Amino acid sequence: MTISTETDELSVWVDQDLCTGDGLCVQYAPEVFEFDIDGLAYVKGPDGELRQLPGERVDVPVHLRLEVIDAAKECPGECIHVRRNADDAPVAGPGAD
Repeated sequence: MTISTETDELSVWVDQDLCTGDGLCVQYAPEVFEFDIDGLAYVKGPDGELRQLPGERVDVPVHLRLEVIDAAKECPGECIHVRRNADDAPVAGPGAD
């Protein structure tokens, strides 16, 4: 199955149970990832608000898709889940090829 990072709509979430607080995700895409007071990374919505419920997803902005995918691939905690919205297939992070 081919994943088109240019046309498929993607969403992302962070598993805080696995987050190491390393911060690569925040460096790659600060518009999508941010640290909370607990030192762990969370996703934030287009309104800039952190999404703190376990497994809460946000859509990946088109212009940041590659940065978010790279963040998931480089994450030492393997806690960033990038999924294709159409069929919930993993694109990057746990479960992806």
